[in-house]
Amino acid sequence: MQKLRVMVVGACGKMGRQVVTAVSRQDDLELAGAVNRSHAGEDIGVIAGIGPIGVAVNPDFDSALTRLKPDVMVDFAQPDGLTGRIRTAIHAGVHPVVGTTGLTQAEVDEIRDFAKQYGLGAVIAPNFAVGALLMMRFAEIAAGYFTNAEIIELHHDRKLDSPSGTAIKTAEMMAARRSAGATLQTTVEAPAAEPAMAPETARKPIEKIRGARGGELAGIHIHSVRLPGFVAHQEVILGNPGETLTIRHDSIDRESFMPGVLLAVRKVVGLREVVYGLESLVFGQ
Repeated sequence: MQKLRVMVVGACGKMGRQVVTAVSRQDDLELAGAVNRSHAGEDIGVIAGIGPIGVAVNPDFDSALTRLKPDVMVDFAQPDGLTGRIRTAIHAGVHPVVGTTGLTQAEVDEIRDFAKQYGLGAVIAPNFAVGALLMMRFAEIAAGYFTNAEIIELHHDRKLDSPSGTAIKTAEMMAARRSAGATLQTTVEAPAAEPAMAPETARKPIEKIRGARGGELAGIHIHSVRLPGFVAHQEVILGNPGETLTIRHDSIDRESFMPGVLLAVRKVVGLREVVYGLESLVFGQ
């Protein structure tokens, strides 16, 4: 059986080291290379804590891609230069699996159009944890039955972008559910109407500190927390008159992302387009 050759970009970071370890333990995958700006020439196995594996860290992405000719590039590096790396990989016939967040919708659309020119598949996923995907799916379903919702996402203090890609995609999924006209009418009997107030006397929300209510996407407030000690966590709180529903997922170890990463690596070589989000590969939709 021919093994899939995988090159990990951002290999010396916390997520990169986990990917290196996970790929190295698979019988059908081969760690073809490791790219990182620091630790040039060092054995990535030693850096990852699994012992020497004979793969040296290469600080130059372009030369590594040309020389190693991997089948798949897994990118968990810093977001600067990300779109360029993806385009370069696709141009070289290498399938990207991207876990680095920070891409705008316009950039995702640009990558999707670029990949179509080559008929090459890629996976861009805000979150690779299966539990997180279920949390997002449950929130999407619940959005059809609750009129109000807010999202609180909590990550480690080294995460550069906010809100997280997971929070943005969750809000997009919930908004799409609502726009499809699936919202349940929860008010059994309408309360007595109150006298309408003149515009100048109508009560408006008062934000004493700018940003206290978080950002807003499609009517859903999103709050970002960045603190040491967190890995990746998200809570979706939905409210109706007289009740609330809380849906929460916690990744307490980066190992939780590895089954999703390995799934994406194996599936991406059979794709001919860009897949945004892992749910279609996990749930078959």
